[in-house]
Amino acid sequence: MQNVDLLLINAGQLVTCANESQPKRGQAMRDVGMIDNGAMAIHDGRILAIGTSEQIQSEYQSEITINADGKSVIPGLVDCHTHAVFAGNRLDEFEMRIQGKSYMDIMNAGGGIRSSVRATRQASLQDLIALAQNRLDTMLQLGTTTVEIKTGYGLSDDAELKMMQAILALADSHLMTIVPTYLGAHALPAEYDSLDDYLTSIYEGSLKSSLQAYENSGLASKNIPMFVDIFVEENVFTVQQMRQLFEIAQERGLHLKAHVDEFVNLGAVPVAVDMGAVSLDHLDVTPEQELDYLAHSDTVGVMLPAVNFNLGSSHFGNARYLIDANGILALSTDYNPGSAPTMSLPMVMAIACRYQKLLPSEALNACTINAATALKLEAQVGSLEVGKQGDFLILNTDDYRALAYEFGNNLVEQIIIKGDILWSAS
Repeated sequence: MQNVDLLLINAGQLVTCANESQPKRGQAMRDVGMIDNGAMAIHDGRILAIGTSEQIQSEYQSEITINADGKSVIPGLVDCHTHAVFAGNRLDEFEMRIQGKSYMDIMNAGGGIRSSVRATRQASLQDLIALAQNRLDTMLQLGTTTVEIKTGYGLSDDAELKMMQAILALADSHLMTIVPTYLGAHALPAEYDSLDDYLTSIYEGSLKSSLQAYENSGLASKNIPMFVDIFVEENVFTVQQMRQLFEIAQERGLHLKAHVDEFVNLGAVPVAVDMGAVSLDHLDVTPEQELDYLAHSDTVGVMLPAVNFNLGSSHFGNARYLIDANGILALSTDYNPGSAPTMSLPMVMAIACRYQKLLPSEALNACTINAATALKLEAQVGSLEVGKQGDFLILNTDDYRALAYEFGNNLVEQIIIKGDILWSAS
C-alpha cells in the first residue's frame, strides 16, 4: 500500500471532464468522463491515481480521507475572463439601463468603463488588493479555483501598473490559480483625443512596465502565462489597431486575447485567428461564416451570457452553432461592475443552458477543460487526470447536472485545491 497525502472515496459521480488534457469539441462536449463510485489519490498537490473506490483503496492509503458519501465530485471551475480588480460601483448605471439607456449610451456619456477608471485611479494599491481579495473569496466559495483577471480600469501608465501589481500580489497570496491579462486597450482615457495616440503611448508605458512586473513575479516559472487583450468595438478600437497591438505583444512573448463582436461585427475574428489568438471573447453578433472560421482553428471562443442577461437582452451568442461546428467553446462570468456583476460560474451555466441551448454536460466542459485551454493551462487544471493539480469540488447533490438546473443557491459543499481542503459549507 502506498501512502499519499489525501484520498477521496465513494464519489457517486466522479466527473473528470478528462480528455488527455485537451479541449473538447463537438460530441465530446456531451461526455463528462464520469466514474461511478469514483476515487482519487492526491500527493504533493497533484492527482496520483484515479479510478473506482475499490481500485484506489486497494493500492493507496492516507491519514486524510474524504468520504464523498455518494455525492457528485467535479473539477474546480475555471473562470477565464474577469475584471475582478476595480474600485467603486456602477449602481446608478444599473438604474439608467432599467430606464432604457444602452450600455454604449452610458459609456459615450462618460459612464461605463470611464466611471470605473476614475474610481480605480483614486484607490490605493492596498485598497484594490483588499477589494479583490473579498471578491475572490466569494468566487472560491462558488466553485471557482482558477481565475483570469484583467487590468483595463487604469488607462494610464501608473494606474495600469497599479492594477497589474494588485493582480500579481493576489496571484502570490491567494489560494486560487490566478492568470494576469493586460487590457490597457480597453477604452480611450479622457486625457487623450486619439485612439492611435493612446495606443502608441502604452507600448513603452504601461504595457512595458506591466510585463516587467510579471517577469519579476515568478509566475512564468510556475507556467502561468500573461496575456494581452483589446476591446474591438465600434467607437472603441479597430481591427487594424488590434493587429498592431498583437504584433507588438507577440514580439514581447505575450499571448493574445480580444473582446470582439459584443455589439457590432467588425470582422475581427478571422484576423485574430490568423494571428494566433488563444481566445476570442463575447462573440454575441459573430456571423455563422466567422464562427465556422473560428471552429476550424485552435482558438477558443469564450461566450459570456451573464452580460446579455444583465443587460436585459433577448439575444445571446450562438454557442450552439459553435459547438455543432466542432469549435472550442468556453463560458465565463466576465465579472465586472458594469455589464456582468456576477461571480458565479454555476449561474453562467444555468443561463447558457436556458438561452443558448447547452446541455449541462456541455456547460460544465465549457467551464472546466475548455476554459483552462483559453488560459493555456489545460495541462495543469480544468479536468481530473493523473498529473494535474488536485483541484476539485464536492457538490451537495448526487447528480452534477443540478449545478446548472438549480440557480440562486450554492451547491458547492467542499473545495479542495492542490489536495488541501480549503473550504466547507459546514
